[in-house]
Amino acid sequence: MRLTPAQLNRYEEQGFLVVPNVFTAVEVDMLRDESVAVFRHERPEIWREKNGAPRTAFGCQRYSDTFRALTTDTRLHDPVQQIFGEPIYIHQFKVNPKVAFEGDPFPWHQDFATWHPDDGMPEPRAMNIAIFLDDVTAANGALMFVPGSHKLGMIDAPDVNGRRWMERQDVERVIKSQDDIAIAGGSAGSVLLFHGNAVHGSAGNITPLARRILYVTYSAVSNALRNPTRAEFIAHHDFTPVERDERPFSERPDVTAQTA
Repeated sequence: MRLTPAQLNRYEEQGFLVVPNVFTAVEVDMLRDESVAVFRHERPEIWREKNGAPRTAFGCQRYSDTFRALTTDTRLHDPVQQIFGEPIYIHQFKVNPKVAFEGDPFPWHQDFATWHPDDGMPEPRAMNIAIFLDDVTAANGALMFVPGSHKLGMIDAPDVNGRRWMERQDVERVIKSQDDIAIAGGSAGSVLLFHGNAVHGSAGNITPLARRILYVTYSAVSNALRNPTRAEFIAHHDFTPVERDERPFSERPDVTAQTA
């Protein structure tokens, strides 16, 4: 999948882009089933809400054939390499379920404000590409963005208990009215791309509707980490370029054998 000139222009101007209907309903079901299976594990890579509900599963492409195949799918790989113009590697992989009734909010932040000081990432030449595993709306905790905020550069955020959420005065500086906020919603199977410096956050999910999103963070190989401090399952230390595979992930023998 290659982005059109209009899509590239929107990404450059807004700092994020939603591409609808990239993955089929069958493929979404496969990814949902795999995410449910992953969260049954008790591993240090799987973080939970205060009540034990799943919050984030990191690095699960390392032990899931389905997720491993997904990372080489051209529908994820090609748009990122198109933007960076060079080989890419996987910086992070995670599933955020924001489960019905229990999903907590993610306060306003920039990802590069963590990647740079905590992972030693030199430049914001990394980006998230996400797959909606459910219909994502303002009601069930869609990501919210400040369009164009990636052009502000990195906004320093203090480390508070291992998190780097933006300070209130910086949020107030970039959000002055509701017109400064855009909702990145879409139907299941849609894909969201966003810049490492894009200011974003999401509300909690108090609905009975699931809002599962799968994220792959790709980085340019030339942008490899210098002095990472976080756990390797969060910020990967393997900078091997991803080898794209023309076959949809759902048609790979190792995946079909697993789901048969």
